[in-house]
Amino acid sequence: MPNWLLPEYVEDILPVEALHIEAIRRRIIDALYVHGYQLVNPPLLEFEESLLTGSGSDMDLHMFKVVDQLSGRSMGLRADMTPQVARIDAHLLNCDGVTRLCYANSVLHTMPSGLTCTREPLQVGAELYGHVGLESDIEIQQLMLQCLSIAGIKKIHLDLGHVAVFRGLICNDNISADLESELFSVLQAKDVARLKALCNESSKILSERTRQALILLPELYGDRTVLTSARKLLPDYPEITNALDTLEAIEKELSPMVNSIAFDLADLRGYHYHSGIVFAAYTKSSSNAIVLGGRYDEIGKAFGRARPATGFSLDLRELSRLIQSNPYPKGIKAPYDKDDGALQNKIKQLRTEGQIVIMALPGHESDVNTFSCDRQLIHENEGWVVVDI
Repeated sequence: MPNWLLPEYVEDILPVEALHIEAIRRRIIDALYVHGYQLVNPPLLEFEESLLTGSGSDMDLHMFKVVDQLSGRSMGLRADMTPQVARIDAHLLNCDGVTRLCYANSVLHTMPSGLTCTREPLQVGAELYGHVGLESDIEIQQLMLQCLSIAGIKKIHLDLGHVAVFRGLICNDNISADLESELFSVLQAKDVARLKALCNESSKILSERTRQALILLPELYGDRTVLTSARKLLPDYPEITNALDTLEAIEKELSPMVNSIAFDLADLRGYHYHSGIVFAAYTKSSSNAIVLGGRYDEIGKAFGRARPATGFSLDLRELSRLIQSNPYPKGIKAPYDKDDGALQNKIKQLRTEGQIVIMALPGHESDVNTFSCDRQLIHENEGWVVVDI
């Protein structure tokens, strides 16, 4: 195998794409900054149990693992930064009030999440800790939509769900963990035939009301009429009523910012750590969600502080491919003369203004492949001026 080959679903980012990604990253981080979200940068490597805390088994198969030569303990290369940020909030910042944090860095996955996805996503996200109300859910989702708009995504479809709908049905029947896990799996797969069979097999455990409600969940997908149907057809348990009220309020706030909103009451993505509303943003030309997020109030519990939390994350590399990139900007060619103070001052001025200035190193003055310039500095009228090439 040639030494220059990379593993599958791992790739280099070349100059044009790298600049495009960085420009989008700066715009998003600047937007998060002015909304009060402070940037953190957790380590790429941590002890395995710390990285898996709060996410159940969801991240276990996605995480590369190594042995620490100093301690002999198992370590992991992060597959998701959310547990790391929860740890920072719980133990390093240790604030009792509201904390807003954001991040932008690489994570590593053992397997790609889709056929066109990389195993090294550039994860960008924001987390809000310390507030349990609807207001923080609205803030984080509005911020997510603003970030997409700033990045260049204009047409957005939003899917909304709430894990309390399924959880409310399960809790009121007090079923076993094994049956809950099996019901979760078939609902997540939208396997209606298997769901009906499983509910019939569990007729001695599940009440008739719960069985009917579970079978209905996959059909409760669509526009706002889904909420009306759910209120009529699902049990009026407090958990379910509150979840539907939350979804209705969120839809009212976000409708002006998106092209369409749909509700999916069988969406159990992240069920093992999400505790409330879940959301996914989609756009044209992408079969995968471009942003995922939701509320996860229990994620910090294993760190000793079960703080209310809501947030979102996206893969900036995937997002950037949906946005038209500009050609790499041309520069200004400058002669090599370290002793000419006026020339050096002119170069410094141009670079301060954000211009690319490339000095022609000795022996390469005529090498056209060295430069990507459409202008040059020439000495004219006792000064240095920029002219077109």
